Amino acid sequence: MKNVLVTGGAGYIGSHVVKLLGEQGYNVVTYDNLSTGFRNAVLYGEFIEGDLSNHKLLDDTIKNFNIDAVMHFAGSIVVPESVENPIKYYKNNTENSLNLINICVKNNVKNFIFSSTAAVYGVLEQGEAKEDLDLRPINPYGQSKLMTELMLKDTSEAVDNFNYVALRYFNVSGADPDGKIGQAFLGATHLIKVNCEAAVGKREKTYIFGTDYPTEDGTCIRDYIHVSDLAAAHLSALEFLFEKKESQVFNCGYGEGFSVKEVVTAVKQVTKKDFIVEEAGRRAGDPPILVSNAEKIRLNTNWKPQYNDLNFIIKTAFEWEGGAVLKSWLENE
Repeated sequence: MKNVLVTGGAGYIGSHVVKLLGEQGYNVVTYDNLSTGFRNAVLYGEFIEGDLSNHKLLDDTIKNFNIDAVMHFAGSIVVPESVENPIKYYKNNTENSLNLINICVKNNVKNFIFSSTAAVYGVLEQGEAKEDLDLRPINPYGQSKLMTELMLKDTSEAVDNFNYVALRYFNVSGADPDGKIGQAFLGATHLIKVNCEAAVGKREKTYIFGTDYPTEDGTCIRDYIHVSDLAAAHLSALEFLFEKKESQVFNCGYGEGFSVKEVVTAVKQVTKKDFIVEEAGRRAGDPPILVSNAEKIRLNTNWKPQYNDLNFIIKTAFEWEGGAVLKSWLENE
């Protein structure tokens, strides 16, 4: 079985991918500095605590474990923070990615899967994102991810047998249906998580940022994908790379949008909890509508989503938020 290095594998999305890789029999090595991740989230394989800026440790890890493929999740992800502190994002997301790509090429690692984002699209006239559209990110987070996509594209064209898949995520939500892992990052700004925190009493209130967008109810519309379906998309992308040996970019979403107000209402209905929701001004860097066209990944890989249901996504997030596993993680930090 193949040896897979997962950077950021102790984080929210990375840990779900590590779990699925382990269940499928892959030899997994997680590389994470634990700045936002949790050691307890890594359920399979080896764990190396390290930063991507540590070239020697990264190089030694790839050599020692004879890595066949890299899945790169490590990075900073909060859009408003990227507007306030762009240097952090270019350093952590772009410079560190360059280090990793360079070390992969040096060690003849031929397969690279990159955790990209729908933020590379920017503001779309119709709000539907297709992979071949012009990319015009409107915040440093999206810009930093686009830079990595461009580095991967140029490298794959220049280096024989180096291939990559960039997966552009939409709004990732929910938790492992088994209840073993979920989103634990304390500074999370994800809409469903934040409102589930309010539903279990961890927050006094939540906010709707902007009610004057050009949408039916004035709030932003997004495409929400369950984290376990996103993890499955990574395995499908990995199999695609091993089999086809060609580089690709795929959107990962369901192709259906929900407004912020619709999501907040759904959280209250699913959890049967009421909480205070206040309206506030727009956040920097938020496009009005961002929904995926995900036909390409369905046509080119064997990916078949199982959890395309907003209420189920919310249910798993709520159960995780109020569960004993998350409580024990946070108590042991």
